[in-house]
Amino acid sequence: MASVSGPRRARIAFSDSAAKQLENISSEAEVRALDRALVVISVDPEAGEPIPGDTTGPQLRQYTDEFEAVRVLYFVTVLRTVVVVAYIEV
Repeated sequence: MASVSGPRRARIAFSDSAAKQLENISSEAEVRALDRALVVISVDPEAGEPIPGDTTGPQLRQYTDEFEAVRVLYFVTVLRTVVVVAYIEV
């Protein structure tokens, strides 16, 4: 019997600068805010809006979660991996 499942989530990776930001997260609220944004992006990598600029590499995008007041800057690779460049509390 074939398994029925939803769409595959994109893999999430962190750039070195984003990984350093993660090391400095100190509260559960910050973790939840970032986690919520990452779930949205992993389900739909196109959820964010493109940031205008250089188009020679992967398109840098930004996703803002107004509820959690966090913004994530990221790009999507051809293998559908979401690479988080930075996150910003707004």
